[in-house]
Formats: sequence, structure tokens, C-alpha cells
Amino acid sequence: MAKVISAVESVAVQSEKEIKIQHTKVMQNANGNDVTVLDFEEYMGVDAAISMAEDKKVNLEAQLAEVEAELVEYKAIKDA
Repeated sequence: MAKVISAVESVAVQSEKEIKIQHTKVMQNANGNDVTVLDFEEYMGVDAAISMAEDKKVNLEAQLAEVEAELVEYKAIKDA
């Protein structure tokens, strides 16, 4: 799923900026052509979005370290 991220004008007076995240997906229309459709939208404060993205980055880096360790083990078995 792809995302379209944009700034949003806040209706209420707030000190924090807000963003809109549009989650999209690719589907095929009746003619068999790929079209991008909006799956759902969410609104959140930019600080919360940054925090979530940083948490996701840490998680992905941990997963990458695990995969790299597996590769080392596989290559060691292959070379033995």
C-alpha cells in the first residue's frame, strides 16, 4: 500500500501542525488497466507521525540485523 502525505490546514487553533495520510492501493478496472484508488485517510499531528515513523525505522533496522545474521549462518553452512 502506498501513501500520499500532505500538510493540512487545522480548523482549530493549535500549536502543532497536522498532516493527512492517504493510504492507496492499485487495483484493476473493468478494462484490465491498473488504477490507484484511495483505501482510507487518516489525520494526525506531525509530531505523532514522526514518532511513529522513527519507531517503525528502529523495528525495521532490528529485523534487518536479524536477516543479516541469518545470511551469515547460511553462508557459513554453504562454505563448510
